[in-house]
Amino acid sequence: MTEQSGVAVLGATGSIGSSALDVLRLHRDRYKVVGLTGWKRMAALKPLMREFAPAQIAAEPESVSVIDANLLEGCEGGCYLGGEEGLVAVATHPDVDTVIAGVSGAAGLQSTLAAVEAGKRVLIANKEPLVMCGQLVRKAASVSGACLMPIDSEHNAIFQCLPLNLQQDVTSGRGIGSRSAGAGVSRITLTASGGPFLRTSAAAISDATPAQALAHPTWNMGPKISVDSATLMNKGLELIEACSLFGLDESQIDIIIHPQSVLHSMVGFDDGSLIGQMGNPDMRIPISYGLSYPERTTSGIERLNLAEIGVLEFEQPDLERFPSLVLARETAKTGRSVPIALNAANEIAVEAFLDRRISFCEIPQVVDWILQKHEPLEVSDLEHVVDIDLEVRALASEMIQRGRSS
Repeated sequence: MTEQSGVAVLGATGSIGSSALDVLRLHRDRYKVVGLTGWKRMAALKPLMREFAPAQIAAEPESVSVIDANLLEGCEGGCYLGGEEGLVAVATHPDVDTVIAGVSGAAGLQSTLAAVEAGKRVLIANKEPLVMCGQLVRKAASVSGACLMPIDSEHNAIFQCLPLNLQQDVTSGRGIGSRSAGAGVSRITLTASGGPFLRTSAAAISDATPAQALAHPTWNMGPKISVDSATLMNKGLELIEACSLFGLDESQIDIIIHPQSVLHSMVGFDDGSLIGQMGNPDMRIPISYGLSYPERTTSGIERLNLAEIGVLEFEQPDLERFPSLVLARETAKTGRSVPIALNAANEIAVEAFLDRRISFCEIPQVVDWILQKHEPLEVSDLEHVVDIDLEVRALASEMIQRGRSS
């Protein structure tokens, strides 16, 4: 019998975590769930603890009172409470071989980097580590021998389309920038569904409600990433992530609208060839690929039926209705600390929108204002990244509060 590989799922109760656990259920003979984190969603975490009996869990302090003592008996490392300590402990547990980094936002930054520094195979679903400190992540991987594997649909698709030698450069943290020309890679194309407002007028978009922004036509995602998809900031963050992970210049990366969401991204080669990865829009496919790479195993998702789809559409994004794409591309050009500022400002603005403190069209306005105020800095270490992040969050929150009181 093959020895089970230990897996930690960070953000087990979120959309990525739920998809990951669905895949893991299909392959209990191959994988053992060693760690789970759920933070505030204890009602969802408790049945997972019963089902998988992890050695370690992490949750927020206020949630411990609802955890039954008998559920913790099997947790040899106990229940870590509060801050980043618990996430890091789960991510670096000695029995963990693979970490699925599915914590939304900057909250997953430290634990993801810790997993990389510990030499784990890290399946990166959250964009923030690569957006905010991609160089630190790649450098850590090159030192520790970690394996970096993108499992968001677009970057996983790009990875699948690369030749084997360039795949190895990505997983090792070297990136493909300097070697892409030799391998004939000229460009990559990220596809975007266009979100719920693809055919909505600018006037109607300005009055959009949180419920409308959360109603994504093809993907089932959490609140923050759903709003990012509605503003197309999600695609802007993916542009920055692609620059960071693959070591490419932003001028080598195109973004195209593809409403059907079945062609997830493409790689263009010097000879004119364009290779893309297709599949039903379900995160279990890239998660399964990341877990079993370089092999392929079942994901539980049916094969794509092109005859049923019939038509595949492609169009350029409307940069006037979706200015977040412009902000993100300019951010990618400037680099340094600017991606940290963009990400922090966007998280604060999205939170304010979901709380109905600002309008939908004010989300990119907040981000733009922050970027105009931010002085680009060279980023030295994780502590520096966190300091910049906190400073920008405070500034963005203050701006939103001033706007409400004026």
